[in-house]
Amino acid sequence: MDVRIPALAEQMLLIERELRILGMWGLLPPSDEALSSGQPFCVDTLAFEEWLQWIFLPRMKVIIEGGRALPASSGIRPMAEMVYRERLAEVAALLEALGEIDRLISDGGLTVAG
Repeated sequence: MDVRIPALAEQMLLIERELRILGMWGLLPPSDEALSSGQPFCVDTLAFEEWLQWIFLPRMKVIIEGGRALPASSGIRPMAEMVYRERLAEVAALLEALGEIDRLISDGGLTVAG
């Protein structure tokens, strides 16, 4: 098992928590059309927080629960910093969690037998 998995799962929970605290957690999913955008981060169809909630977190959950290989790199925090550049202080905890996801994924992982 990849030793980063517990830390990634913790950061995913923190991201959800911060989105809820910030009032950015949606109750209804976007349309299938909006979710199927081919653009990075679905920038043409979703707000960044919608992408986090409806695409990123569910995909990471599938990867983690399925024991699949993690992505080789991640650059979510820089995108978040650009999107929220006018409110960086307000979203600081969210940025921290996203940065930790980037760090954990980009650092590469060690596996342990068992």
